[in-house]
Formats: sequence, structure tokens, C-alpha cells
Amino acid sequence: MDQREEAARIYWQAFGGKLSRVMGPDARALAFLNRGLRPDHCFAAMDWQGRLVGLAGYKSVQGSFSGGTRSDLRRAYGRFGSAWRAGLLRLLSNEVDNERFLIDGIAVSPAARGKGIGTALINALCDEALRRGYREARLEVIDGNPRARALYERQGFVATHTDRLGLLRYAFGFDAATTMIRVLGQPDI
Repeated sequence: MDQREEAARIYWQAFGGKLSRVMGPDARALAFLNRGLRPDHCFAAMDWQGRLVGLAGYKSVQGSFSGGTRSDLRRAYGRFGSAWRAGLLRLLSNEVDNERFLIDGIAVSPAARGKGIGTALINALCDEALRRGYREARLEVIDGNPRARALYERQGFVATHTDRLGLLRYAFGFDAATTMIRVLGQPDI
């Protein structure tokens, strides 16, 4: 398995629960992700044997780590399947925030969780944000992922507001997403 396929697998393990109703079945989701993940918008964590164990994406005016294109969607799901999926996925996407560096997902393989990889990836993202001149980083965390939220809070992210999905919760399988912001350039917590 090459690194791109492994990245798609790790991403799907982390976000499949949230996205499976819209992006499933697994084989099609993995095919889409394998084409759509952008290595120029992420950081990767490797173990000492050179295996990919985590990745962290971000958004910029040039695109996003997990965005993919309409063409990628059509190849994976066909014309009809891509049309309704694109509509629903667009509802989840955040605008590019010119004030804050947007984090587009952090995923760590199950075997590597709890070993500081998520923290290292967050630090890499925040360093990149500072390098690009941002004073704050922003991410979204779903209500069904308290472990991720606890990690973000330990890393200095503060919840600013929560958006409820309303009827879209039936499509995505979660009720709400909380926006969290970290002020950058301050000592690590």
C-alpha cells in the first residue's frame, strides 16, 4: 500500500463515522479520498519504520486537504451519486477565513493514538500558521468526539460557538459542530 492509500485509510478511519452516510460505501469513499486528498495541504507523521501514522490538513485560498474536486466525486460515485453528495458536503465546508488559519482535520491511526502524535501534528499546523502570518488557528470538532475536543482544549483551543445541524444530523450522524480557536505565538500549554 502506498502512502496515499494509507493516508486515505487513516483519514477514513478518523472521519468515516461522521461522513459514512454521505460518502459511503467504504470502497467508494476510499477511492474518492485516494484521489482527492492534497499532500500540499497537510503534514504527515511517520513512525520510526517510515510508516504513515497520522496526518493533519489545512485550508488555504488554494484549496483544502480533504476537498477533492467534482471530477474526483464523479469518478468515485458516478454522475447522480456525485451530485447529491456534492450538495451535502458543501453544507459542511467552511469558508476560507482570512483572519484565522483553518485546520481541515487531524487523523491518527488507531494503533498510534495516545502517543503524542496528535499533539505534534497540532504543533506543526500552528507553526505553519505562524509562518504564514496568522495570529489564530481555527478548527471544528463534532459533538460525538469528546476525546478530540479534550486534546484541542489541552493544546490551548477555546470553544467560541456551536452550530447545530438540525435535520442534516440525519445525513451526517452528528448533531453539532463546535468552533474552537487557539491564539498563536503564546507559550505552549
